[in-house]
Amino acid sequence: MGMFQCMWNLLPKRAPVVPVVRLEGVIAARTGPFGGLNLNSLAPALERAFTMRRAPAVFLAINSPGGSPVQSALIAGRIRALAEQHGKPVLAFCEDAAASGGYWIACAADEIYADPASVLGSIGVISAGFGFQEAIGRLGIERRLRTAGHEKSLSDPFRPATPDDEARLAEVLEALHVEFKAWVRGRRGPRLTAPEDALFTGRFWTGRQALPLGLCDGLADARAEARRRFGDKVRLLPVTGRRRSFPWSLLGGAGESLARGALAVAEERAAWARIGL
Repeated sequence: MGMFQCMWNLLPKRAPVVPVVRLEGVIAARTGPFGGLNLNSLAPALERAFTMRRAPAVFLAINSPGGSPVQSALIAGRIRALAEQHGKPVLAFCEDAAASGGYWIACAADEIYADPASVLGSIGVISAGFGFQEAIGRLGIERRLRTAGHEKSLSDPFRPATPDDEARLAEVLEALHVEFKAWVRGRRGPRLTAPEDALFTGRFWTGRQALPLGLCDGLADARAEARRRFGDKVRLLPVTGRRRSFPWSLLGGAGESLARGALAVAEERAAWARIGL
């Protein structure tokens, strides 16, 4: 062994640093007043995480009940593109939930880990709404709607749903479900141990239940797994995207902004409630 090699061995080694990108909240095209996930808000954090030169891997901390299938696919696609571009393995760590769109994103990782009590799965598509046609009739309100194109007013809440409307909506939901299933199948492949007709029904499981089904690869938190892989001196570095300011407009007496904020909060609460959280 040469003198240079001996001196090199005596130098203190840098502790490995693993970037952690947090993906938390409902997935939606527009970020809500109190948070949420979309590619536009998340892209800077992903870019920073994957361009850290000495990082041996990129960790994703996922806590989402789902949301927009398009934004889920865009986020997952960007993660895969960056992983392949920079040659970095990706590990996802599910917290309270990685359900529906949250699980779609988790499948972008090379490996998925969960807490025994995490909620995983919900591989399905949902559409929810209300019908007010009888209410406006009792209030003496006349609904005036004109369209060019007889299929333009799908799921109008102020008129009764028709069989054609139901069939068209079912067709769209089924097409989205096909995309979701193909993504999970392509990413998890032979690791899925249960029949597809049992996994792809929209049902969800705890982390401990999901493990033997092949929906995750282990039960562990990010810190423990990092230490196991990279040693006791490893550091986890949170990598954030754009900072969100408090939505002061909601407090400024603007009724429309307040109503939008309340609706966003209600929609987020409903998304979590669908998985019992």
